[in-house]
Amino acid sequence: MNTQYKWMLLLLIFGSISCESDDEVSATKQEVVITSGTADFSKYISVGNSLAAGFTDGALFMAGQQNSMPNIVAKQMALAGGGDFNQPLMSDNIGGAMIAGIPVLNPRLYFYSDPNPEPPSESGPRLLGTTPENNTPELPTTEITNIVSGPFSNLGVPGAKSFHLSVAGYGNIAGLPNLANPYFVRMASGATTSVLEDAVAQNPTFFSLWVGSDDVLGYALSGGDGTDLITNKTMFSQSYSTLVTKLVSGGAKGVLLNIPDITSMAHFTTVPYNPIPMDEATSIAVNQGYTMYNAGLLQAEGLGAISEEERKKRTIKFIKGQNAVVIEDESLTDLSGSGLPSYRHTTDEDLLLLSSSSFIGSVVGGNPLLINGVSVPLEDKWVLVPTEQQEVSIAISAFNRVIDTTIEQTGLAFVDVNKIFKEISEDGVMFDDFLLQDKLVFGGTYSLDGVHPTARGYAFLANKTIESINTTYGSNLPIVKAENYPVFYSPLLR
Repeated sequence: MNTQYKWMLLLLIFGSISCESDDEVSATKQEVVITSGTADFSKYISVGNSLAAGFTDGALFMAGQQNSMPNIVAKQMALAGGGDFNQPLMSDNIGGAMIAGIPVLNPRLYFYSDPNPEPPSESGPRLLGTTPENNTPELPTTEITNIVSGPFSNLGVPGAKSFHLSVAGYGNIAGLPNLANPYFVRMASGATTSVLEDAVAQNPTFFSLWVGSDDVLGYALSGGDGTDLITNKTMFSQSYSTLVTKLVSGGAKGVLLNIPDITSMAHFTTVPYNPIPMDEATSIAVNQGYTMYNAGLLQAEGLGAISEEERKKRTIKFIKGQNAVVIEDESLTDLSGSGLPSYRHTTDEDLLLLSSSSFIGSVVGGNPLLINGVSVPLEDKWVLVPTEQQEVSIAISAFNRVIDTTIEQTGLAFVDVNKIFKEISEDGVMFDDFLLQDKLVFGGTYSLDGVHPTARGYAFLANKTIESINTTYGSNLPIVKAENYPVFYSPLLR
């Protein structure tokens, strides 16, 4: 009895100590004061492109803007003296926009779930308002016109390249569709102003700058077909230096975010190189159409015009089972003088664009013998071949070195988005109880356009931004919870 009493007494004592300790911890938590450290968040301005704007699911719309990375960060800054963060919100959650009632920007994508799961299933991203039975997208209500409710704290402009941000008249509606940007038309303070001028005019005390991805993204999204060129390194360096110099000129502190590897995004990794199923009879019939082409390659090899290796690479042969698509590849030896086009099958080193998924296998002009990707080779705009991927990689590395140098020279906070996205693509990254991966639709990171993050993806990047700000400036801004940010937006959201 005595021994039992002693143990009971000890348990009571330790229990009392534990309760007191819990009370102390609880009191400590209640007494924590959120501070800005050496930074001043009273006037936070975000400058950048679509990633800064909150672009998601292929469009800019209210809910996406409210879950933009800068807006999430601004809400946490408000706990430490941060002021209002005014965003140029779109008119609805449909996305897209019109000029004089004519649609000029598409509505957002939503995930369509086919009620018939049996192949061929039509589940996947679709423009809002469309189904397999109705191909007419829902019309937006946002008109592209100058609005006067600024100045705006979020100056993220979808489609803006680094040098665009300093261009006067970038928001002049008279300059559409050439120089001007329809998104900046809605938020520009005047017809002759630039994004940078509108930012500096607000005398920011703190800023974030996330620009550069669109300097290579347009090239990648066009399959490197030459319609949208990669920004010259010298131009990027000069533009970036101008942006940072102007933004810090009034004593503002800030955070810089770099450029992720574009080619690792779901837009370029979702469609397999061999998406075409074929039975034996069909493969024999299709191969007959390439008989003369293949014979011409043999002749070109015999004449020394191409090597055996290239001849094998260019030979078109379909088999029973899954087949690679046929593409045009300008990096091949030019045999047009012999009447031979530059055709070949895709390999696992090629990246088919997400947009090609609905184009491959489609019929040309109603002729069942003309099948895109099979009897009709895909144009350059549908695929990034290895040489084009290398151009993208070289540019991103060069741009990120410019950003690294700027960090070294200024001591600003820094978020290595390139490293973060690489980790997500390799092994996935935990965000609270959720695993962020690079898969389209169900990976949690990329929205339905395969390029821009989901709300949860933006929240994760916001936390990384907050952590960098806290480390650099001694603030203690709290991070946000993953569960508060969705992966999908309902098609019913208006």
